[in-house]
Amino acid sequence: MIVTLRAVQPADLPIFFVQQLDAEAVTMAAFSARDHAAFMQHWAKILGDDSLIKYCILADGQVAGNIVCFDWMEHKEVGYWLGKAYWGRGIATQALIALLQLVHERPLCAEVASHNVASLRVLQKCGFEIVDEIKDFTDENGEPIIGVMLKLG
Repeated sequence: MIVTLRAVQPADLPIFFVQQLDAEAVTMAAFSARDHAAFMQHWAKILGDDSLIKYCILADGQVAGNIVCFDWMEHKEVGYWLGKAYWGRGIATQALIALLQLVHERPLCAEVASHNVASLRVLQKCGFEIVDEIKDFTDENGEPIIGVMLKLG
Protein backbone atom coordinates (compact mmCIF):
# COMPACT_ATOMS: atom_id res chain seq x y z
CA MET A 1 0.00 0.00 0.00
CA ILE A 2 1.48 3.32 -1.07
CA VAL A 3 0.35 6.17 1.17
CA THR A 4 0.90 9.78 0.10
CA LEU A 5 -0.31 13.20 1.15
CA ARG A 6 -1.44 15.91 -1.25
CA ALA A 7 -3.28 19.20 -1.03
CA VAL A 8 -6.99 18.88 -0.36
CA GLN A 9 -9.02 19.48 -3.52
CA PRO A 10 -12.70 20.46 -3.71
CA ALA A 11 -13.49 17.05 -5.25
CA ASP A 12 -12.26 15.41 -2.01
CA LEU A 13 -14.92 17.04 0.14
CA PRO A 14 -17.85 14.79 -0.84
CA ILE A 15 -15.71 11.77 0.04
CA PHE A 16 -14.67 13.29 3.38
CA PHE A 17 -18.34 14.10 4.05
CA VAL A 18 -19.46 10.48 3.59
CA GLN A 19 -16.51 9.20 5.66
CA GLN A 20 -17.45 11.37 8.65
CA LEU A 21 -21.03 10.05 8.60
CA ASP A 22 -20.04 6.49 9.50
CA ALA A 23 -21.64 5.66 12.87
CA GLU A 24 -18.79 3.42 14.06
CA ALA A 25 -16.21 6.07 13.15
CA VAL A 26 -18.21 8.74 14.98
CA THR A 27 -18.30 6.55 18.10
CA MET A 28 -14.59 5.74 17.90
CA ALA A 29 -13.61 9.37 17.44
CA ALA A 30 -16.18 10.67 19.94
CA PHE A 31 -16.95 13.34 17.40
CA SER A 32 -20.33 14.39 16.04
CA ALA A 33 -20.94 14.06 12.33
CA ARG A 34 -21.97 17.29 10.62
CA ASP A 35 -24.86 17.70 8.21
CA HIS A 36 -23.87 18.58 4.64
CA ALA A 37 -24.20 22.36 5.01
CA ALA A 38 -22.27 22.48 8.28
CA PHE A 39 -19.61 20.15 6.91
CA MET A 40 -19.07 22.24 3.77
CA GLN A 41 -18.96 25.45 5.82
CA HIS A 42 -16.40 23.89 8.18
CA TRP A 43 -14.18 22.79 5.28
CA ALA A 44 -14.53 26.14 3.52
CA LYS A 45 -13.11 27.71 6.67
CA ILE A 46 -10.28 25.14 6.80
CA LEU A 47 -9.39 25.58 3.13
CA GLY A 48 -9.50 29.37 3.46
CA ASP A 49 -7.09 29.46 6.42
CA ASP A 50 -3.48 29.36 5.28
CA SER A 51 -2.28 28.91 8.86
CA LEU A 52 -3.82 25.43 8.94
CA ILE A 53 -1.91 22.48 7.56
CA LYS A 54 -4.30 20.17 5.75
CA TYR A 55 -3.73 17.22 3.46
CA CYS A 56 -5.70 14.56 1.71
CA ILE A 57 -4.48 11.05 2.52
CA LEU A 58 -4.18 8.88 -0.57
CA ALA A 59 -3.85 5.09 -0.37
CA ASP A 60 -2.78 3.64 -3.70
CA GLY A 61 -4.12 6.82 -5.29
CA GLN A 62 -7.56 6.59 -3.65
CA VAL A 63 -8.87 9.21 -1.19
CA ALA A 64 -8.58 7.47 2.18
CA GLY A 65 -9.13 10.47 4.45
CA ASN A 66 -7.53 13.66 5.68
CA ILE A 67 -4.91 14.80 8.15
CA VAL A 68 -4.55 18.26 9.68
CA CYS A 69 -2.32 20.25 12.00
CA PHE A 70 -3.64 23.36 13.70
CA ASP A 71 -3.16 25.72 16.63
CA TRP A 72 -5.30 24.73 19.60
CA MET A 73 -5.19 26.43 22.96
CA GLU A 74 -1.47 27.00 23.54
CA HIS A 75 -0.08 24.22 21.36
CA LYS A 76 -0.15 22.76 17.88
CA GLU A 77 -2.39 19.72 17.47
CA VAL A 78 -2.72 16.97 14.86
CA GLY A 79 -5.85 15.17 13.82
CA TYR A 80 -6.86 12.74 11.12
CA TRP A 81 -9.90 10.95 9.79
CA LEU A 82 -9.82 7.80 7.71
CA GLY A 83 -12.70 6.23 5.88
CA LYS A 84 -13.67 2.95 7.53
CA ALA A 85 -12.68 0.96 4.43
CA TYR A 86 -9.07 2.02 5.12
CA TRP A 87 -8.88 1.07 8.80
CA GLY A 88 -6.42 -1.51 10.07
CA ARG A 89 -4.01 -1.33 7.15
CA GLY A 90 -1.31 0.99 8.53
CA ILE A 91 -2.52 3.93 6.46
CA ALA A 92 -3.06 6.33 9.37
CA THR A 93 0.40 5.53 10.73
CA GLN A 94 2.04 6.12 7.34
CA ALA A 95 0.10 9.36 6.87
CA LEU A 96 1.10 10.63 10.32
CA ILE A 97 4.76 9.74 9.68
CA ALA A 98 4.57 11.70 6.41
CA LEU A 99 2.99 14.69 8.17
CA LEU A 100 5.65 14.65 10.89
CA GLN A 101 8.31 14.90 8.18
CA LEU A 102 6.61 18.08 6.92
CA VAL A 103 5.78 19.69 10.27
CA HIS A 104 8.92 20.28 12.29
CA GLU A 105 7.42 22.29 15.13
CA ARG A 106 7.42 20.52 18.48
CA PRO A 107 5.77 19.79 20.72
CA LEU A 108 2.77 18.48 18.82
CA CYS A 109 -0.29 17.23 20.66
CA ALA A 110 -3.30 15.06 19.94
CA GLU A 111 -6.49 14.45 21.89
CA VAL A 112 -8.12 11.04 21.64
CA ALA A 113 -11.04 9.27 23.30
CA SER A 114 -9.46 6.67 25.57
CA HIS A 115 -11.63 3.92 24.02
CA ASN A 116 -10.15 4.64 20.57
CA VAL A 117 -7.39 2.06 20.94
CA ALA A 118 -6.50 2.06 17.24
CA SER A 119 -5.84 5.81 17.16
CA LEU A 120 -3.88 5.63 20.40
CA ARG A 121 -1.72 2.93 18.81
CA VAL A 122 -1.12 5.04 15.68
CA LEU A 123 -0.01 8.02 17.75
CA GLN A 124 2.19 5.96 20.06
CA LYS A 125 3.88 4.19 17.12
CA CYS A 126 4.77 7.68 15.87
CA GLY A 127 6.36 8.66 19.18
CA PHE A 128 3.48 10.44 20.92
CA GLU A 129 3.19 9.75 24.64
CA ILE A 130 0.17 10.07 26.90
CA VAL A 131 0.72 13.09 29.13
CA ASP A 132 -2.70 13.76 30.63
CA GLU A 133 -6.24 12.53 31.07
CA ILE A 134 -9.01 14.78 29.78
CA LYS A 135 -11.99 14.53 32.08
CA ASP A 136 -14.23 17.04 30.30
CA PHE A 137 -14.08 15.09 27.02
CA THR A 138 -17.49 14.18 25.62
CA ASP A 139 -18.74 11.71 23.06
CA GLU A 140 -20.81 12.49 19.97
CA ASN A 141 -23.94 12.76 22.16
CA GLY A 142 -22.34 15.16 24.64
CA GLU A 143 -22.00 12.44 27.28
CA PRO A 144 -18.83 12.59 29.39
CA ILE A 145 -16.10 10.10 28.57
CA ILE A 146 -12.41 9.87 29.36
CA GLY A 147 -10.04 11.28 26.80
CA VAL A 148 -6.27 11.48 26.75
CA MET A 149 -3.79 14.13 25.66
CA LEU A 150 -0.72 12.86 23.86
CA LYS A 151 2.42 14.83 23.11
CA LEU A 152 5.36 14.44 20.76
CA GLY A 153 8.28 16.40 22.23
